[in-house]
Amino acid sequence: MALRLWPTRRAARWGVASVLGVVGMVAAVLGTVCVTSGCSSIGYLGQSASGHIHLLAAARPVKDAIADPATPEALRKRLELTQRMRAFAVTELKEPDNGSYRSYADLKRSAAVWNVVAAPELSLTLQTWCFPVVGCVGYRGYYDLAAANEAAEPLKRAGLEVDVYEVPAYSTLGWMNWIGGDPLLNTFVQWPEGELSRLIFHELAHQVAYAPGDTTFNESFATAVERIGSQRWLEANASAEVREKQALTEVRRHDFHVLVRAWRAKLDALYRGDLPDADKRVQKATLYAGMRADYDALKRDRWNGYKGYDRWFATANNAALGAQAAYDDQVSAFERLFVAEGSDFDRFYAEVKRIAVLPKPERDAVMAKYREVPEPTPVVVPATPASAAPVSG
Repeated sequence: MALRLWPTRRAARWGVASVLGVVGMVAAVLGTVCVTSGCSSIGYLGQSASGHIHLLAAARPVKDAIADPATPEALRKRLELTQRMRAFAVTELKEPDNGSYRSYADLKRSAAVWNVVAAPELSLTLQTWCFPVVGCVGYRGYYDLAAANEAAEPLKRAGLEVDVYEVPAYSTLGWMNWIGGDPLLNTFVQWPEGELSRLIFHELAHQVAYAPGDTTFNESFATAVERIGSQRWLEANASAEVREKQALTEVRRHDFHVLVRAWRAKLDALYRGDLPDADKRVQKATLYAGMRADYDALKRDRWNGYKGYDRWFATANNAALGAQAAYDDQVSAFERLFVAEGSDFDRFYAEVKRIAVLPKPERDAVMAKYREVPEPTPVVVPATPASAAPVSG
């Protein structure tokens, strides 16, 4: 799954042997979609099956789209670029050589799915939904924005803080390779070259290793692969202009993560403390105001007014902070593990697969060896008293 926090805020041919029948096709798709989106009701299963089937049916081979005279030239060039990236993923990053990202679908919408995440008023721990085989996940995915918003309402009525956000792509973990794999989508194919490479490398990494029920492990691993892979792609293939633009994007992304990580730690300490809930609510409001003030200072002092993260900060809540944690908490640990394995992808993947099958306490203990103590230094000079003040409680 790709969660993308950059400006504005992230199939294959459908043909199955008739022997499966309609029931067999739906069951196959249901099993796959539940892997990446979660499911807990017949209604949810139905929209998951229908949504994924329509996604698959919309796709055609990239080579056909490139050869089609009706394909706009700009899209043709982007599709050609994706196939060079796809080959690079196999030869240089040792990612799977299969049908994924060798087909293209125009979904006529801005997202592949919309995820719904939720967290309590005084906690950053995400609500989870659990399923056979894949374990528990902290989100539910919907192929329609209205359906996602509708699903969010009962969670809000239950007192949870909810975030609904666009997801440009998701991985079926290689389970759909028998009918062509995961397609390229209009939701991301026109992204800047560096961001496009990151997404493709990220989603393919999910087909390499997967730990059921451990979103942080899975997403941090895929994010580490995308970061390493994109850097190598840009160094070997991109123009100086593309590399310069991507470097600026990376600086902003790094600043964003450092700022949010610092405030997330303050909020987590507050929530875990012994203050009465009424006092926690007061301090919570102060901390969120401080985070937004620091973001305003970051834009002013380092970003020359760049507003690409405005929407995220305007709506940020416990659910948004909890979801963001899943994508960056263990990234640096995986990058150190990569170096420890001689910067060799085959060795790295073998070790990640070994760790992935361990019981979660053992898995966490292994990953802890590669974590660093985070620097307390803020990204910007504190914009508010709350920025520098310790959290009581």
